[in-house]
Amino acid sequence: MTLGAFSTHLLFALGLALLSAGAVRAMIRWPILDIPNGRSAHSVATPRGGGVGVVAAFLAGLMVLYGVADFARLEERQFLGVILAALAIAGVALADDMRNLSARLRLLAQLAAALVAIGTGLTLSRLALPWIGVTELGWLGPLLTVFWILGCTNAVNFMDGLDGLVGGTLLIACVALAAIAGAEGGRFVYVAALMLAAGFAGFLPFNLHPARIFMGDVGSQFAGFMLAVLAVAAARFDASQISFLIVPLLLFGLLFDAAFTLLRRAWMGDRVGAPHRTHLYQMAQRSGMGTRAVAATHWGFALLQAGLAVLFLQLPPGLKPLVVLPALGLQLAWLGYVAARVRRAGLSWRD
Repeated sequence: MTLGAFSTHLLFALGLALLSAGAVRAMIRWPILDIPNGRSAHSVATPRGGGVGVVAAFLAGLMVLYGVADFARLEERQFLGVILAALAIAGVALADDMRNLSARLRLLAQLAAALVAIGTGLTLSRLALPWIGVTELGWLGPLLTVFWILGCTNAVNFMDGLDGLVGGTLLIACVALAAIAGAEGGRFVYVAALMLAAGFAGFLPFNLHPARIFMGDVGSQFAGFMLAVLAVAAARFDASQISFLIVPLLLFGLLFDAAFTLLRRAWMGDRVGAPHRTHLYQMAQRSGMGTRAVAATHWGFALLQAGLAVLFLQLPPGLKPLVVLPALGLQLAWLGYVAARVRRAGLSWRD
């Protein structure tokens, strides 16, 4: 990339960040209030829906991309499919922020958006497994793609419960993904990740503790969905589609907490779909760890994961999947640390 191109892209991202910030300020003035309850980490009514800034910046950038930068597009059908699916997710999530829609309706909307993306051809067709090699997925490919899109969308949404945690984590992840995609020649993934990063750069200053506004489902579900789709698009960086692992690696801290909490609650016989405040990040904060410290810890996870993603690119194909092991080890250490704090504080994992 030439210096001139880099400068143009930087100015483009700055403009989108300013657009995002303007939209967030508008949502603060026209608030959809999040009223505190027994599960809340905040104690005063706070506006939510700040993710509108992220959505506005991304869609504005996407329209520019569609009009003047066809070199960075996917095939026409796929490009339009991503737009429609993203708009569906954002629209339903914003309605949920305003009216608290049922979980079933939210899931159906996510499933519909995932099927639209898959219908355009964004599907995993093979995976590279350690010691096994490249495995053709066949009919399992679309099913695994749907599972991944729904899982990533909801994991990001579930983790958005503490000031600055998800916003800062996703900003780091998107910057890293943009840099990796640029180096690998994945132009659509590069520009899309850059636009997401710009959106979060405009939103995050308003979400730092004490937050002036929360992201809301409109931001968390939209971002989770888009990053899930970008993971599938990134699989095209190599013939074995092993590059699909880049986005899960960048989001590993969020995905681990969400998956561990879901499995733990199922193991303990709790209703996995019921509201709760027993995610690891929530238990850490409830045990006395400061909100800023918990958020900064996850930002640290994101920085380490970005470094592992860069290392991932340098490894031979057979070793690439093993790069998740250091990230897993760190999350297990975090789990042990939080469990020790919970025990000392006398908290219950069922609360």
